[in-house]
Amino acid sequence: MQANLTVIVIVVAYMLFMLWIGWYSSTKVKSNADFMVAGRRLGPLMMAGTLAATEIGGGSSLGVVQNGMSGFGLSASWYIATMGLAFIILSFIAPKFRISEVKTVPEYFRRRYGQTCGFITSIIMLLPLIGLTAGQIIASAVICSTMLGISYKTAVIVISVIITLYSVMGGLWSVTMTDNVQVFLIVAGMIIAIPFALNFAGGWDAVVANIPEGTLKLLDGPGKSYGVMDIISLTVMYVATFSVGQEAVSRFYAAKDATAAKVGAWWAALINFIYAFIPTILGIIMLALINMGKFSASDFASVGARYALPVLAMEVMPSMICGFLFAGIISATMSSADSDLLGAGSIFANDIYKQFIRKSAGSKEVMHVTQITMILVGIASMFIALYNTQSIVSILMFSFTLRASGSLFPYILGMYWKGSSKAGTIASLISGTVMVVYLEQYSGGNLFGMHINQPIIPGLVVAFVFFIVFSIVMPPKVRTTDLAVEEDI
Repeated sequence: MQANLTVIVIVVAYMLFMLWIGWYSSTKVKSNADFMVAGRRLGPLMMAGTLAATEIGGGSSLGVVQNGMSGFGLSASWYIATMGLAFIILSFIAPKFRISEVKTVPEYFRRRYGQTCGFITSIIMLLPLIGLTAGQIIASAVICSTMLGISYKTAVIVISVIITLYSVMGGLWSVTMTDNVQVFLIVAGMIIAIPFALNFAGGWDAVVANIPEGTLKLLDGPGKSYGVMDIISLTVMYVATFSVGQEAVSRFYAAKDATAAKVGAWWAALINFIYAFIPTILGIIMLALINMGKFSASDFASVGARYALPVLAMEVMPSMICGFLFAGIISATMSSADSDLLGAGSIFANDIYKQFIRKSAGSKEVMHVTQITMILVGIASMFIALYNTQSIVSILMFSFTLRASGSLFPYILGMYWKGSSKAGTIASLISGTVMVVYLEQYSGGNLFGMHINQPIIPGLVVAFVFFIVFSIVMPPKVRTTDLAVEEDI
């Protein structure tokens, strides 16, 4: 698949626009709080856009198209819709996130349970963010190289430089502004693609006539499809990872007040609910086109089934519209990478450098350390992506599950239960981690003869039990949900 000049020009213009936003945002950053949490001034709509963009990736969007055409049918929409369910659940906790007045998750643990817990969670949170940054750069580069016909290594370098530059220049201000542009591009680009695809298929009636019976079922379709337990598992996983993931929860910290945090989560949920059906419908149309004989597997064999939509777009859409769609798909993955990069820099500077390396560091110094860390993580992620070191990415991505399994309950319950203790927190972190490691690395996902698709769920159960038991047996010296006071930098 080779993009024409118009498509390439539009995508390049989009990337230059992202850099301009980074520069513009840098003029608004006066302190570390501006850089890490956008000065805590995000309103509901800005919050909604950045929350949705952070969690809707280009890879997952194209993956949902692929699932829609490969047996999941309409049920493929649950992969994104469950993100919306997670945001609805989190909307009830969002005011607590905002009221805590922290900048990072490890800062909460440190101020609630002490330095030891803060340091442990810093490491647990930092490692997966490096892996996620590398993984998103790989995904962005594969998408970019596939759709624009450039070499993979060139795409890696271009994507890495652009993401790192605009993120480093403006921090959460630039990430939020670019996220809102990016979520608009991916949603609008996909919506615009639907009428062109339908026209090529001969209308919706023709699509329905050329897909298997039951394809339009939301649950338990005729082939591979999501069932109720899958939906529950996905929702639990998203709630857990969105709650403790710095790339997501930092948006709640940045809300202008508790109401903005809650309403922003509602709007983000609505975006996810609407968007969930868009790539799914495109996948179903693609399935019909294959069954009609207008496409065959060989048409995208060279790029993979995940890139069926770009192949379709090049076939049926005008170059300008196609460029708009491609920019949206690329931007969706970039919007996840920039958040991971900022999260890694924020945690190192705020919770490791400031706490253990240079306690006297002021606001500007911590901000500069955050920027330097982001550059270093960006460079490291670029080299991992260039050599596609999957073993490193796999190790780091594995820790993505670990961070949520042990830290969720000390974090959430610590906001409500005065009996939450340091002992319970450490027990939760260790037990949740051991359970996930056992399931993923040693048991092949089998627990008491049952195959576990989501190791995070039994990890959460074990962590919850240990947290409650140890908090009761070894209670805190002072029963309170208040956080220790620290200098606000």
